[in-house]
Amino acid sequence: MAVTSPLSNFIGGDWQRSSATEYLDVTNPATGSVLSAVPMSPVQEVDRAVEKGTAAFAAWRRVPATDRVQYLFKFKNLLEAHFEEIAQTITKECGKTLGESRGELRRGIENVEVACGIPVLMQGYNNEDIARGIDEHMIRQPLGVVACITPFNFPGMIPLWFLPYAIATGNCFLHKPSEKVPLTSAWLMRLLSQTGLPSGVVQMVHGGKAVVDALCDHTDVRAVSFVGSTPVARYVYSRATASGKRAQCQGGAKNAAIILGDADMEMTARIVADSAYGCAGQRCLANSLAVTVADAQGPFTEIMREATATRRVGYGLDESSEMGPVITPEHRARIERLIGIAEQDGARVLVDGRGGVVDGFEGGNWVFPTLLEGVPRGGTLATTEVFGPVFGMMHAESLEEAIALVNGQVYGNMACLFTSSGAAARQFRSEAEAGNIGINLGVAAPMAFYPFSGWKDSFFGTLHAQGRHGVEFYTQTKVVVERWPRTWTRKF
Repeated sequence: MAVTSPLSNFIGGDWQRSSATEYLDVTNPATGSVLSAVPMSPVQEVDRAVEKGTAAFAAWRRVPATDRVQYLFKFKNLLEAHFEEIAQTITKECGKTLGESRGELRRGIENVEVACGIPVLMQGYNNEDIARGIDEHMIRQPLGVVACITPFNFPGMIPLWFLPYAIATGNCFLHKPSEKVPLTSAWLMRLLSQTGLPSGVVQMVHGGKAVVDALCDHTDVRAVSFVGSTPVARYVYSRATASGKRAQCQGGAKNAAIILGDADMEMTARIVADSAYGCAGQRCLANSLAVTVADAQGPFTEIMREATATRRVGYGLDESSEMGPVITPEHRARIERLIGIAEQDGARVLVDGRGGVVDGFEGGNWVFPTLLEGVPRGGTLATTEVFGPVFGMMHAESLEEAIALVNGQVYGNMACLFTSSGAAARQFRSEAEAGNIGINLGVAAPMAFYPFSGWKDSFFGTLHAQGRHGVEFYTQTKVVVERWPRTWTRKF
């Protein structure tokens, strides 16, 4: 895909130049070079897209599910055919390593594959003779126009948490990508347009807060899906539901890993380091805090220090790089400020990633892996989502104390335990207050046929992304009670 500047919206099956008066640069976070420009579209362009989607819905909902998924089969094949080009685009605009971009895109494609099963996943149920001669059926029907607002950190995967399920169930889908990483979403739109998908079924409008508010407020948008920080997730959920919409809003996280003394320390440190520093810590399933229990503290700390100090940082297109930059200079400054606050609170910096520079890429937003120990309970680093390659450690004397520390968080996205004890694992998975649980895993990312189950301030809503939750979110149930008597014996 040749990158054009400025980018256009995709409305009604056509690429349309925005009438926006403001454009933002799309930059490569590893080089600082400008890749494109993205419009801050006016509300009128949202209105036009919703109008096109509403018109398309009348026919699209009537297309048999077995025919709707044929477009997804074609889309899946196109994603595979352009896999490497899309992965490179993700790396260029997002900063992660090429291996991470490939893994992200693979997870997205898995959701397309699962949604191809919609003829079964969307089935209702029925009972014959619930009373003499009366049958009852529950069927699922699409909602209409649905919207999706996605973040910068997974520009390929997260839109595919939602889009395949929405259109497979018969809805029309309107996407607002992050203004920081719009190029990957443009790839998705271009490939979808090549499938022959009817115009208006999938659309994209670039923009900022004005577009978000318009999607939340528009009376013809029936549901909103969102992934981002907790403050914005709460805002979108409140605004969308106030307008009578369904909403599923994924927020932030502060994911802890409990380390018991019977864990394999070499394996544990390697897994935890990959979780903490993968994608430069810019993912909602990053382990950002360790709670070492009893005699695990010394061994884990030493191995983790080595894993942190030796991680190779560089441009993501260099296959030898193990970690790329953070997304913007402003985000780098915020991360470094939070490290400083942690020091002031009493944490000790064992490996300091501030001020790092990669040779040949001096214009990049570099924060190297950072490790702190003795993080105070209740302090800023223990409770704040840094969203960067910063890992803090604290200590507990028992598993029960460690679980209490995990459960004391306002977030509940993920919690992990490292142990060789089945009894400890069973206790942890039962008592930990988080929606995604890892046992000897650092990234407990659900497969596409399971829901991405955040809890507490990590999620606002009832039905999560992916799998059957996605099908239920994008459909409404209708119950039909019917009687067909052979002959009428009396008039009603």
